[in-house]
This record gives sequence, C-alpha cells and structure tokens, in this order.
Amino acid sequence: MDIAEEKILTPPEATPIASNDRALTPHEIVRELDKYIIGQHNAKRSVAIALRNRWRRRQVGGALRDEIMPNNIILIGPTGVGKTEIARRLAKLTGAPFIKVEATKYTEVGYVGRDVESMVRDLADQAVSIVRAEMLKLVEAKAREIAEERILDVLVPPIQEQKKSSDQPFNFMFPTSGAVNGIEPIPEQIVEEAPTDQQLKLAATHQRARTRFRKKLREGELENREIELEITEAPPIASMQIMGPMGGAGFGMDEIAQNLQDALNNMMPKKNKVRRITISEARTIFIQEESSKLIDQEAVVREAIARCEHSGIIFIDEIDKVAGKGKEGSPDVSREGVQRDLLPIVEGSNVATRYGIVKTDHVLFIASGAFHLTKPSDLIPELQGRFPIRVELESLTQEDFIKILTQPENALLKQYVALLGTEGVTVAFAEDAIAAIARIAFEVNESVENIGARRLHTILTTLLDHILFDVPDVITEQSITITAELVEQKLASVARDRDLSRYIL
Repeated sequence: MDIAEEKILTPPEATPIASNDRALTPHEIVRELDKYIIGQHNAKRSVAIALRNRWRRRQVGGALRDEIMPNNIILIGPTGVGKTEIARRLAKLTGAPFIKVEATKYTEVGYVGRDVESMVRDLADQAVSIVRAEMLKLVEAKAREIAEERILDVLVPPIQEQKKSSDQPFNFMFPTSGAVNGIEPIPEQIVEEAPTDQQLKLAATHQRARTRFRKKLREGELENREIELEITEAPPIASMQIMGPMGGAGFGMDEIAQNLQDALNNMMPKKNKVRRITISEARTIFIQEESSKLIDQEAVVREAIARCEHSGIIFIDEIDKVAGKGKEGSPDVSREGVQRDLLPIVEGSNVATRYGIVKTDHVLFIASGAFHLTKPSDLIPELQGRFPIRVELESLTQEDFIKILTQPENALLKQYVALLGTEGVTVAFAEDAIAAIARIAFEVNESVENIGARRLHTILTTLLDHILFDVPDVITEQSITITAELVEQKLASVARDRDLSRYIL
C-alpha cells in the first residue's frame, strides 16, 4: 500500500470508550485540583466522587451499567470562589469533552435565543476536535516524512520516465497469435529495455542531489528559502456565516444552518492558485494535508460520540438566573420554559448533531449559581431531582487570598513575574507586601461587592500599573522589589475611596 494512501484505522472494537479517561482515585483528583484551586474542599470531594463513579460504572458488566446514572451537581456560591475553575480543571484531568454555557443564553422554544439542544451539539464539536487532535498527533511523524518528500520533489523534481512504445504503431491491428499475410505480429506486452549508462548516471546524480537537499532540510538551512507551490483555496462561501431564523431559536435551526453551509462549501468549486511561500510554511501545509489523509474521519466521529456520551461534562453557569417564575409579559416569562427544555437533556435524551445521534443519559451536568435573589428550591421540582448533589462553596478569607497569590501553579504573582521577566526585569514581592495586598482585597470585597478572587486582578493591576507602563522606556532597573510601603502608598486611595469602577468589567 502506498504510504500516502495508508489510513490509521480505529475500529470500534479496538477503541475503549473514553480511552483517554485516566483512572484517578478521588484523593488523586482532589490533590490535582489543589494545585490550582485554594480551599473549597467539599466541592472538590463532590466532583471527585462524581468523576470516579463514571470510571466505576464502566467497570460494571451487563445491562446494569446502562442503569447507573451520573450524580449531577449544583455548586452554590458567590462569584470568584472557584466554581467554574473546578469544573474546567476536572475536565482537563481526564481530557474529557467539556463546555461551559450560560443559562441566560437559552430561551424557551419560540423565543429569540438558542435552543438548549445546541449545548450538546457544541459538546460534540469539542469532542471531535479533541479526538482529531489526538489522532493527528499519532500520525504526525509519518506525515512529516511524506511532507519532506513532497518538498524534495519541488526542490529536485523526479526524473520523468520515458514511455516505452513499439516500433510498429499499428501493432493493435494484428491478432495476438498467428501470422497475417506472412507477417508475424508484435507481442502486446512491452519488453523493458535495460537502462543505458547515461540513464544510470543521471539517476545517480539525481539521488545525490536529493540526499544533499534532504540533509540541508533536516538541519534547517532551507527554512527561509522560497518555493512556488500550488495552493487549493477554499470557495468564498466558506468564509460566510449562515444564520438560522430568529438567531437559531428552536427546531435546531443553528444545526440546519451549519449543514446548509457545509453543503454549499462542498458544492462550490475550489480554485488552485500558485503562491511563493517559504519552505517552513510549505512544510506546515504539507503536514496538515498528509495528516488529514492518514486519519480515518469515521473513526474520529465514532470515538468522539462515545466520549460525548460517557465522558462529556457540561457546565451550566448562572442557573440561578432562570430560577423562579416570571410574571406574564415580563422579560422573565421564558425562565420556567428554559428549565422545562433543560429537563429532558439532563435526564437523558437523543440529540441530533452533525455527526450523528448523541445520547445524554450519562453526560455529567454541573450547574452553578450565586443564588443571591433566589434559592435552588425555586427551580422546578423535576429539575431539582436531576441535580441530587448540592454543594455550597465558602467565601474566600484573607488567608485564602494569600494562598491564591502564591501557592497555585498559575498564581497571579507568578504570572506578573513571568510577564515582566520577558523585559529582563526581575520582580520580587515581600511577604508583608503580599499580606497587605490580600488584606486590602478582602476589605474591598467586604465593603463594596464580593467578587471573590477576581478582586485580586483589580488590586494587582492598580498596584503594578506604573511598572507595566514604564518598562522598558522609563524604568531601567533590572530588579524591582514590591514592599508593603509601596502597596500602602499605591492602594491607599483605592482602599479609602473604594473607587475600583474603572477596573471592573
């Protein structure tokens, strides 16, 4: 089989469901979450148990496996305490398909807005992207080899083989056996002639040239050299966005619009255009083309749907905004309708996507909301029953702010140190300065509005505003230390006036 035609096949029986799902124990999951999220131990325990139960369900044999339903969770707490981050990190631990949606973006069927089934279609798109990226990585080495040969074909074109032909052009007029009018026919098969010395010398010279250019390619000497390449351009319709009526409300109109766009893209003729590009750019194009040829798209879709159904996580934020009953004629009239539309998706239904039917029976749903003006009991009883696990997250303390600033692997102070490090400036934060930042952030949250850890972004932006602006034009020091005195000086007016409105988006 030619290497360009070889496929990386993944038959259904060869790929386990959610093959990349790591069998993490609940304690391991909590330890991983602790690397990025401070506090909220109860919430971490709940999501760790829910994730482990999905792995346990897949180990159960027989028909009982399909009867075990996921324990959907509602996270209750103010903004900025880590609700979304917990769900996002949970998905990253397993590589599971994950999407975050806002409950306020969906409306009851018949109103302007997206229908709730679109969240499942978005999850399917995410799953296909994940699986395709994994398979592309598996064939990257082979695709790179083929791309190298294609580049060499441009630099050193292959020798054109001369077509062998008979000395008697009317050979086809004679039968394959027997003589006609005393003339013996020429056999139909063409006898290959032995290559001449000149042809052998030309082939050897050609091979030496390819070897020399291959060595230069691998050593990176030709990356900036330009070559002419014929590029297939997508039709203009590919860049157009086709919108369904009423913004895609109800009846799967956004899915219909997407299918219509795909059909038009396939119908439009593609144009070839000769461009001059560098070898580095050509290699990227060739690798993408060859990788797409090497993977089996049907296998990608099969695996993606399996991961959607058995490992998918949908995080529904601001579910408290659709709780309660709106008065007739008010803007909130469709809130209960959204809940009723969500109900069949959460309890399990078949949703048509562009890749096929996706069953939501075993998709894990994690909802969250502050529930300042409402409470979880304001949700319709049927929906409450589909979220049996409720966890209340705690407000962050001043000590939590100190840990958030320093302990996580993506801590805010580490981020600013890395940013200024790109300018050759080393920034250090004294311990008393960190304590002062945490104290001011906590006090502002208490007196203005509690936005949780997001307040630290505001405080640090105010504190480092002059440094971020003046480096490297005005500030030329190679080392800067942030002290408690500097913090008090820069944030005194902010802490006194509580005027942070220009930093709040």
